[in-house]
Amino acid sequence: MRDYLKLFFTLALILFFNSCDKEETKSEDSKSSSSTENLYFGYKPPGLIPEIFVPRKETSKEWKLGNANAVDMKEFYFTYTGDNPFEDPVVVYRNEGNYYRVNKYSFKHNPSDNNILYSRWNYIERTDTGWSKIKSLGPMFDREDWGIMVMSVSSKGTFVFDDYKSNDVIRMSRIVNGKREEPKLLGDHINTGKWTAHPFIAPDESFLIWGSEREEGYGMSDNYISFRQEDGSWGPAINMGDKINSELVENGASLTLDGKYLHFGRSEEKVKEDGSTYWETTKYWVDAKIIETLKPGD
Repeated sequence: MRDYLKLFFTLALILFFNSCDKEETKSEDSKSSSSTENLYFGYKPPGLIPEIFVPRKETSKEWKLGNANAVDMKEFYFTYTGDNPFEDPVVVYRNEGNYYRVNKYSFKHNPSDNNILYSRWNYIERTDTGWSKIKSLGPMFDREDWGIMVMSVSSKGTFVFDDYKSNDVIRMSRIVNGKREEPKLLGDHINTGKWTAHPFIAPDESFLIWGSEREEGYGMSDNYISFRQEDGSWGPAINMGDKINSELVENGASLTLDGKYLHFGRSEEKVKEDGSTYWETTKYWVDAKIIETLKPGD
């Protein structure tokens, strides 16, 4: 039975990577032509102009079965152990009856504690043997009337998350006097516009980035940023400009773990031969120093 399970999980992971081949078929020649100096995990880093990020093709050896000692066949997952700083660290397989649904979750960790990973209303904990089963954050976040897509966590343990079931809003929950406070809506200057979602809070809580479609924007959803003020409030929403935003959909911005680079997605609706449509997302990255250029002048 144990050999059967090992074979099953191996095949599941292989099938997942085969399905991802289309977005990872760029030539390896571009890497070999670059100098090994000044590389970032093997990648030539961008400057203040965003560049398309093309990840290296991964292998199954870079993924490890989570909760291996007590696998639940209703839901199991693999954690990423490679060196791609932009890779979502968890792939989840959930039994939907007669098939397994594959979800590449964007789990986030508290920058000051890498023993817990958070995703939406769930989390997993590092154990002596790997990672725990997927757990719920409890009724404060795991609610039928809320639709959390992205959960971002600061070094202080502050949660910032979106909610598509409540007219696309962003909420925040802090730890005050050692206790988790009830989530609160952020101000109207942040919760304004359409498709307000995909928040990212800086590890030190100095700024907040999110996506939103507004009349003054460049087209569809743009990335916006708000800087923390001296009194602790959030400053005005600032469009991140035409270097990052365009007439297409931009969202999902966040920093690499070391804070050196900002990455985000640019999505465009495509039409198939049969007339049906789908969304295609291209990943970009840019030097995080671009954030400093967006701060309002004194």
